[in-house]
Amino acid sequence: MPSCQLPRAVFAMDPVHLPLLFPPALMARLRQAADLDPGLVLGDFTDPEAAEVLATAEVLITGWGCPSLDADVLTAAPRLRTVLHAAGSVRSLVGEELWERGISVSSAVTGNALPVAEYTLAMILLAGKDAFTQRERFRTTHAYPPPAETAHIGNVGRRIGVIGASRVGRRLLELLRPFDFTVLLHDPYVSPAEATALGAQLVSLDNLLSQCDIVSLHAPDIPETYRMLDAGRLALIRDGGVLINTSRGALVDPDALTDELVAGRLYAVLDVTEPEPLPAGSPLYRLPNVFLTPHIAGSLGNELERLGRIVVEELERVASGGALVHEVRHADLTRVA
Repeated sequence: MPSCQLPRAVFAMDPVHLPLLFPPALMARLRQAADLDPGLVLGDFTDPEAAEVLATAEVLITGWGCPSLDADVLTAAPRLRTVLHAAGSVRSLVGEELWERGISVSSAVTGNALPVAEYTLAMILLAGKDAFTQRERFRTTHAYPPPAETAHIGNVGRRIGVIGASRVGRRLLELLRPFDFTVLLHDPYVSPAEATALGAQLVSLDNLLSQCDIVSLHAPDIPETYRMLDAGRLALIRDGGVLINTSRGALVDPDALTDELVAGRLYAVLDVTEPEPLPAGSPLYRLPNVFLTPHIAGSLGNELERLGRIVVEELERVASGGALVHEVRHADLTRVA
């Protein structure tokens, strides 16, 4: 296809992510599919240079660090027809004005779901082996635990609760299948038959919390899920139960969770918190029953190339007049991340 027929595409993100998202081979494919300057990355739409660039842009390739695409930005980009997001959720990126303009949106959220599910699986297996507590104990005693202290340890027959059949939740359910677990699922949009097909038993949220050894959160951050795990629901988790959160901190009442963890009744694996990061004085940094990581479950390092590949393939479809495979629809934002 002659270069004059290629859609005009522009990067809009923090430029630090660009080389990992689009290494040379993927960048070459981008340049074959679009009229694109690989050295031009918009990070501030108020910059005078941005107005000139946006005026001709038909496709925006966005990522972490991209400012919101508000009404002013859309006015400055009259030819814009497609946004390809090389990251996960587009909730904070796009507003009503974009949908009213009929601009199509695609996200690499499917690619970002895989490392989150992998991280969660790893944490479930380690939690079942009591690895976090045993590590702390071993550092102090330098001695192996006696059999009486490890009688509760193991991954045979563990009851795993998955809250949310999101993309991450579904990928996790798939990864859990080879293991000797009983898996319960709570999701108001899933039928019992669909849950069975996913390898889980559909139950109410309260039943899941009260029955499971390990509970993993994969619901979206929407008004209906705000503080869904409050003090009352956290109290339903059995003594010694494990809560894993790789979703959003807002889904859990932070004060109630802190109280449970300080008391030592529960264990937690927290890749997300509220606030994020926690203040320096938070007891969660030093509690032995808390495994705290700095929001690393999602795509990092060489995993970013997977997101870039999704965007490249979408751009190639756009350039050839094809349909987006990973399109985000306005109506879906009421119940997905």
